[in-house]
Amino acid sequence: MFDIGFSEVFVIAIVALIVLGPERLPKAARFAGLWVRRARAQWYSVKSELENELADEELKRSLRQAQSDLRDAQAQLRDSGQAMRNEVDELNRRIAAPAGAGATQAPAAEVPPDDAAPASAPPEPARDDAANVAAGDTPLPTHDASSSFDHGHAGAALPDYRPRSPSTTSDDERR
Repeated sequence: MFDIGFSEVFVIAIVALIVLGPERLPKAARFAGLWVRRARAQWYSVKSELENELADEELKRSLRQAQSDLRDAQAQLRDSGQAMRNEVDELNRRIAAPAGAGATQAPAAEVPPDDAAPASAPPEPARDDAANVAAGDTPLPTHDASSSFDHGHAGAALPDYRPRSPSTTSDDERR
């Protein structure tokens, strides 16, 4: 800030001693020190406030950038999800269309994938599992549409994400 060397400070001290005298010089030095401390404290206060404001602005800017990135990712996920749904719907339409008539049928006449079999269709005849095995077929598991199908995960253990108890126990007691 100021380029004051030792020689300049020494000249100022000699002038102050001559002007103020030895009786008032210590009191004047304390008073000058008090004002210098107050000026430094004020300077550091302004400096820290300015740094805090700059940090706040940086945080706000990074928050806005993160929000923008999240919006972009959300839009991208939404678009890809819609594209995937469209592809699945198209595959379901292809599967639902009869194999021979699928190429000649108009798209409006295709059966949507969510429609169930017509109620007027005759029920399939019940076949005996023993007859299927004798014929070389493997018996298929049967389930009605109202029951939930478990996909073979009935006995699978799920991980326990609950927090452990705060009490301390040895490893032998846990087992």
